[in-house]
Order: sequence, then C-alpha cells, then structure tokens
Amino acid sequence: MSALHSADSFLLSLSRAFCSPLAVFIQIQGCVICLTLAIGWAFAAYVRKREINRIEDGIKGGNSFAFLCHDIYELEHSNQVNLPRVSVVMPLKGFGEHNLHNWKSQITSLYGGPIEFLFVVESTEDPAYHAVSQLITEFKGDVDARVIVAGLSTTCSQKIHNQLVGVENMHKDSKYVLFLDDDVRFHPGSIGVLTTEMEKNPEIFIQTGYPLDLPSGTLGSYCIYEYHMPCSMGFATGGKTFFLWGGCMMMHADDFRHDNYGVVSGLRDGGYSDDMTLAAIAGAHKRLITSPPVAVFPHPIASDLTFSRYWNYLRKQTFVLESYISTVNWLMNRALFLTHFYLSWGFVAPYFMAMVHVAAALQIYIKGYSYGETTCTSGGEHTLFPF
Repeated sequence: MSALHSADSFLLSLSRAFCSPLAVFIQIQGCVICLTLAIGWAFAAYVRKREINRIEDGIKGGNSFAFLCHDIYELEHSNQVNLPRVSVVMPLKGFGEHNLHNWKSQITSLYGGPIEFLFVVESTEDPAYHAVSQLITEFKGDVDARVIVAGLSTTCSQKIHNQLVGVENMHKDSKYVLFLDDDVRFHPGSIGVLTTEMEKNPEIFIQTGYPLDLPSGTLGSYCIYEYHMPCSMGFATGGKTFFLWGGCMMMHADDFRHDNYGVVSGLRDGGYSDDMTLAAIAGAHKRLITSPPVAVFPHPIASDLTFSRYWNYLRKQTFVLESYISTVNWLMNRALFLTHFYLSWGFVAPYFMAMVHVAAALQIYIKGYSYGETTCTSGGEHTLFPF
C-alpha cells in the first residue's frame, strides 16, 4: 500500500488534533449544550401537555368549551357584557402566501366583549391595502374593522410607526391594546385568554406568546424553524418571562395614552425593534411580562423562503441587537449577542469534529492503510492516530 497522500495525512492530523484536551472540552461542552436544550424542550412540552390535559379534563367534566375558558360559567351573558374593550392593531406590509388566512383567523375571534380591528399600512400603494380592504368588505357588519393609512415613518421603523398610528386611532374606551403581526394565525379563544389574564393580574405590563413554526419543506424554512426552537423555551414558562415576541403583545391602552414608562417616546424616537425596546423598558422599570401556556400560535412558513432570504432574516435579527434605548440596554444586547455567538459555535463545533473523525476512519478503512502508515513521528515520539 502506498504512503499516505497529503490530503489523507492532513485529515488524519486534523483528527488527531481533535483529540487534544481542548478539543475534548469543546465536545463535552457541546454535549452539555445539547442536554440543556433537551431539558428545556422537555420542560416546554410538560407545560403544554399540562394545559392540554386541563382542557381534556374540562371536556370530560362537561365543559365543552374548555378550549375557550376554564369555567363554562364565564361564558354566561352576565359575564360577557362586562368584558373590557380591546383594540387589535395590526401593522401590515406586503401580501404574502398565508396572510389572508392569518387575517381571517384574527378577526373571527370568539371574544365576547367589544373589540375593534385596526389594519395599518404605510400607503394605499401597499399590496396589503387592497387585500385587507376586500376582507373587511367580506365581513362587513360582522366585525368592527377598518384600514388606516399611516404614512411614511421619519423617526422610527415603519412597523413601530404603524403601531403608534394605530394606537392613536383606537377607541377612547379601549382598556387593552393587542399588537399582532400579519404572520400570526390565531385561535378563536386567544384574545379571551389574554384578556382574562390581564384582568386577573393588573400588574402585568405585557402579555406575549410565541409562534410555532410550520416548515414548508425548503431549506430556508427549516433554518428559521431551527433558529426559533431554542428561543421558544423562554416562552414556555406558563407565566413570568423575560422574553418578548413582537408578533403578539397585549398591553394596557393607558400606558400609550399617557406615555407611561416612556413607552411611546421610547418607540417613537429612534425605535427599530418593538419587542426589544419594550422588553428593555420593562426591565428598566421592573415591569412584569408573562406568557400564558396557551399562547402558542401556528406560523406557516412561506414555501418560497430560500436560504438567501433566511440569511437576510438572520442579519436583521443580529442588527436588532445594535439598537438600544439606554447604556444598560446596550450592554445587555452586547452580552446577548456574544452569548448567542459562543453557544451557537459551541453547539456546532462538536458535530464538525465528529465528521472529521468519521471521515478519517472511512479513509483508513476504504484505502486500507496499515498500522504503520497511520502513525507519525512528532518531537522524537511515536504518535498513533486514534484508529
């Protein structure tokens, strides 16, 4: 058998290097990261399963509407007429594959109290304007919905500008405002659950939820699904959380009317990311953010989402960390970026090392290298490759 080729020698040397104490530490660290993710997902599954069991037990106990509320007597007219008014603000941009279905799921709510839906676009030239106008016409008389043209933003991101214009146009008697993205597919009872939790605990500053990605089969869709999965653990507490998703945020309407805690000024004056800005405000003022266990929303990913679009999305997510409203917020964002960077590579590196080991073993087996050929001399010592 001929001597080792240069490529094979490099591969075997690399495999040997990946057996050093540092490499072993990196691989053990990767196992710890994987174990942590597994425990987090198991806990998230436990929280969701517990809620499913509660619903099933309620149905067995005679409450056919357990998927809407814990106590069926909450659906009595005497309770429904006292429910607070909610304004749902939906900033729109463009018209995607699943938008129409998502909008229909949002406006066909079974919430028993007064509710209005405000679709906010930048201009009438936006494709979403004509699509949502037709939807409102279709449901005319059944839902209180209208389209608002916000105009071009000059001091903040267009999404935040649309949200603030929507708040300015909400009903004067609205007690809560719910911000929804156009990629959120809502359950008929979601608004009722969010409102009930706000009524139970007036100390709640923001209620949020999280999307359950449904990949379309493209590489880009699975990449986004993988990116969101670790983040989902932070929302699976069934209660208090430090995380906030801008796709679903319910807040007190008076916080916007009176600019409490600087929510309006913080968003309006240079705000880029609505959820990161509001999460920073909540942290600075020690306000409560919660995520109910049922606040998980199906999120079908577009079938035309390519890897390049995913990469652009990832770049925007990274750029979000460059926005901040205070020095403490800047430091937190930097720490979050560095932690995400370190853990991501700490998760990927052991897989790369394992692939090198497997490739080296296959080369030895396929090419039939002998014991002597897979050894080398280094510093006068005889070193054996790990095969």
